[in-house]
Amino acid sequence: MRLAGRAAAATLAFVGARLAPGISTAQIDRWVREHTKSLGGKPSQLGYHGFPAAVCTSRNNVVCHGIPKETDILELGDIVNVDVTTELGGYHGDTSATFMIGEVSPDVARLVDIARRCRDAGIAVIRDNARLGDIGAAIEELARSEGMSVVREVGGHGIGRTMHAPPHVNHYGTKGAGMRLKAGMAITVEPMINLGTARIRTLSDGWTMVTDDGKPSAQFEHTVIVTRTGYEITTLPSDERPLEVAPQVVDMLETDR
Repeated sequence: MRLAGRAAAATLAFVGARLAPGISTAQIDRWVREHTKSLGGKPSQLGYHGFPAAVCTSRNNVVCHGIPKETDILELGDIVNVDVTTELGGYHGDTSATFMIGEVSPDVARLVDIARRCRDAGIAVIRDNARLGDIGAAIEELARSEGMSVVREVGGHGIGRTMHAPPHVNHYGTKGAGMRLKAGMAITVEPMINLGTARIRTLSDGWTMVTDDGKPSAQFEHTVIVTRTGYEITTLPSDERPLEVAPQVVDMLETDR
């Protein structure tokens, strides 16, 4: 899990450093495919329930599951969420970030900051024996206090040998409610925060979800392992050496299985 998470984080950082006006979201998809392969991994999203790309690229009012296109071009003032999931050695790491393309409006910059803080607020309450509802309650409380809304139709999820597994992780909820978290569980925390209404709709492609009022949405995501004393984030960026020997590690893991 650590290796897969670190690989996903490295690919996200690689892409984020190259975003600029004039870049197509299809180019982002190519970068993700190439960089993931260079680390010995596979893009988990490619072909998942028929998803046609290796990464989700969600620009401006796209909440999530945006499909990369040659015609979808980044412009100054845009925001874009890049959602990377890497399979490495039979395990998955899932992470995303919302990037600002040049200078954005103050309201949008504030939205991006609050989305990041909401993710971190949800992670901060994770520990052995905490309740699943504690995560959503912490996120919703912060978002509401800042005048933002939280998307309810889509949430985080369990992760490990499969990209999506139980439990579903709501980004809203009641403190002290829901199943108990146990050390060793792995989940994603990935709140989608909207500048306007929380209502969303799905486009005719069956994947792309957009805000109902056309206002921007931002999202940040980490893969988190519950520990006895708190949590461990597997998708923090790192320049440590294990990524450089990922192919050898994959061979060892596959042999062990």
